[in-house]
Amino acid sequence: MRIPLARPDITEQEIEAVVAVLRTPYLSLGPKVEDFEKRLAEYAGVRYAVAVNSGTSALHLIIRALKIGPGDEVITTPFSFISSSNCILFEGAKPVFVDIEPKTLNIDPELIEAAITPRTKAILAVDVFGHPAEWDRLKEIADKHGLRLIEDSAEALGAEWRSPKSKVHSPKSENQENPLRSEWKKAGSFGNAGVFAFYPNKQITTGEGGVIVTDDVELARVCRSMANQGRGEGGEWLQHVRLGYNYRMDEMSAVLGLVQLSRIEEIVASRAQVADWYAKALKEVEGIEPPYVSPNIRMSWFVYVVRLSEAFTQKDRDRILQGLQEKGIECRNYFAPIHLQPFYREILGTKEGDFPVTESIAARTIALPFYNRLTEGEVDYVVENLDDILK
Repeated sequence: MRIPLARPDITEQEIEAVVAVLRTPYLSLGPKVEDFEKRLAEYAGVRYAVAVNSGTSALHLIIRALKIGPGDEVITTPFSFISSSNCILFEGAKPVFVDIEPKTLNIDPELIEAAITPRTKAILAVDVFGHPAEWDRLKEIADKHGLRLIEDSAEALGAEWRSPKSKVHSPKSENQENPLRSEWKKAGSFGNAGVFAFYPNKQITTGEGGVIVTDDVELARVCRSMANQGRGEGGEWLQHVRLGYNYRMDEMSAVLGLVQLSRIEEIVASRAQVADWYAKALKEVEGIEPPYVSPNIRMSWFVYVVRLSEAFTQKDRDRILQGLQEKGIECRNYFAPIHLQPFYREILGTKEGDFPVTESIAARTIALPFYNRLTEGEVDYVVENLDDILK
């Protein structure tokens, strides 16, 4: 038996939609991108969405649109995919890392204020593995210090968050509450701007692709222009009003995303079912800590990452990965600390020991196979082999 780490969920509906676009003259700059943007904005609960060719491009455009550049600093997490820090370096600014919470694996808000300097311009937080960060606390800190708040929700499409300070109210008192503290809100809607990404291992896929989501009309306008090589709204094709890039999403990707988005509730539910199977099967396995889910969030599962107990070393973890792969089970460590990547060490002078929670957890993570159509029998096969190797 061979079980892949991830697999996109593509039906005949998606295939037929892409083929239909191929029969039109609109393969780029057409109506499907606009429709996808509209549907995404509605789904995320924001006013504007700008579709682009990757989540990395989306983050880059936000940094640039916020005029973050040389000499500026952005506080972010070292436990993430590298794009969340690279986007800061693209514009000559400096990522300033803050360690993570040991349960949620998100940036620890209690450590942020100590990292703020006169050069700090923004906080870029990540909804790691589909678990929203502590957005009420992050917003309080950003507002207090006059900072922009950027949400990297690339892994969290469909996740929802409610402030842990929320209480059950009568309809009358509910109307008097601050919406941030009384309503469930979707990931991507908390910062000045956020992003989703649609790589094939994400909740929905466009092959490659991403989107900027925001309530800021000017930020959306500038990002849209920069994604289209700096063209202005309604301008001539060869008229460019600012430095831009070719970060556009094509029509085939957009229509694939439209069909996938129409299935999002089914997809999120399927992934939750797989996560439940894992949680049940892992109960009897010693030495494994399953993912933590805060009581004030509704998870949209991106990956299923377990942690070995602190008795295990990174070498132990790597041997376990090898053992699973020999059984036909694809698996991976998730994530490697960004601050220990070779060129980050060189650029920032970061080193081992700088962020002990990140380093300890990263040394013991195992991403198990996870996707919509994984069966309960396959989950049991993965866990049985994991248990045997641990023993």
